[in-house]
Amino acid sequence: MDGSRQPWAVWVVGLPGSGKSTLAQGIHARLAGQGTEAALLEMDARRKSYFPNPAYTPEERESAYRMFVDEAAELVAQGNNVIMDGSAYKVSMRRYARHRIERFAEIFIKCDLPEAVRRESARPGGKVMAGLYEKALRRKETGEPVRGLGDVIGVDVTFEIDEDAEFVIDNTRLSREEALGKIMHFLDTWLARA
Repeated sequence: MDGSRQPWAVWVVGLPGSGKSTLAQGIHARLAGQGTEAALLEMDARRKSYFPNPAYTPEERESAYRMFVDEAAELVAQGNNVIMDGSAYKVSMRRYARHRIERFAEIFIKCDLPEAVRRESARPGGKVMAGLYEKALRRKETGEPVRGLGDVIGVDVTFEIDEDAEFVIDNTRLSREEALGKIMHFLDTWLARA
């Protein structure tokens, strides 16, 4: 893979629990192993620097994604390759990145909601609230508020599919290595283009 050409950004998007963070980290490691440097920007980590006490309102989420794209665009403008990891549930968020970053690709990690819920329920708390889907589904059913839980993608808001996504992979039943192999094949082809 030739990383010496024009700097680029790829955005790994999808539902929470789809495997996007695991795959973004895998892409980062594989590229490093091939001698291609890239910054890994994780929305869950960056959001706390943009909003130290996040409220997770729709307006705040829009602002956070705009700042996330602007940060990636600045890194690319400085000559860095960037791997972006963030749900980006609105097409407009990804189109903003397409507008700001000349060499850009969206990698959409599809995953059935029941499988995403299963995976997410096994994830410990950390950068995001543990039991995200369970709490959102209970809130939707009972109306009981959950402190610190904004709209949850896949439950409260729909993930908007962009027909212009450069690569789409259904990760519902693939192993990490199978999914990563398919993504790296796409990247090899995409990055080989002028």
